[in-house]
Amino acid sequence: MRTLVLWDIDRTLLSVDGLSAEVYATAHRQVTGRRPARLPAMAGKTDLAIITETLRLSHLTPTAELVSAFAGAVADHYSARTEEIRTRGRALPGAHAAVQALAAEPQVIQSVLTGNMRPIAEAKLAAFGFDEHLDLRIGAYGMDAATRPPLVALARQRTAATHGELITADRTVLIGDTPLDVQAARLTGARVIAVATGPSDETALRAAGADLVLPDLTDTPTILKAILTPTAK
Repeated sequence: MRTLVLWDIDRTLLSVDGLSAEVYATAHRQVTGRRPARLPAMAGKTDLAIITETLRLSHLTPTAELVSAFAGAVADHYSARTEEIRTRGRALPGAHAAVQALAAEPQVIQSVLTGNMRPIAEAKLAAFGFDEHLDLRIGAYGMDAATRPPLVALARQRTAATHGELITADRTVLIGDTPLDVQAARLTGARVIAVATGPSDETALRAAGADLVLPDLTDTPTILKAILTPTAK
């Protein structure tokens, strides 16, 4: 059986700090006619959750119609700022080497489990050349569910439908930078590697229950060992 590796995107593979807040504020004003009262903390959350919370903070009811309009506006504004993603963002240290090393392993399938809605995920990954090594057909995205745990099963189901192989939970590895990434793995039986390249330090990620905590993605051999050897911690 192969191993399914599901990457988080923001502050795990790459960083485009500040752009999300700008896009959300602009989209909110476009859809509602006013600025958001405030924006919620976004780290580790899905776009569906962020949109819903942003509307509620502005004392608006997150109806299906309003959420859909807001999501469409966010996607459109990101699409219009593709070049800005490149100029303001960067791939994080070791990310390319880790993804490329896993792509060379025939027993590994790589995709994403991300809070980004799919068009935004694709734009960010393409901007920094990650997309060629990831099977984005089987990924789980930020409008698929309000929280991360259901995304794990969804990615496994999409993998089975696309590759004809139902990969078990213990052969599924999440890689992310927040306790919410760790929680998604712990609640679904998956394994998880956490990197302290986001808002949470190594102590917080260990306390959340990560199988392996690293300062960043630069230690490719350790990452490969943890993924390819199920008992490695």
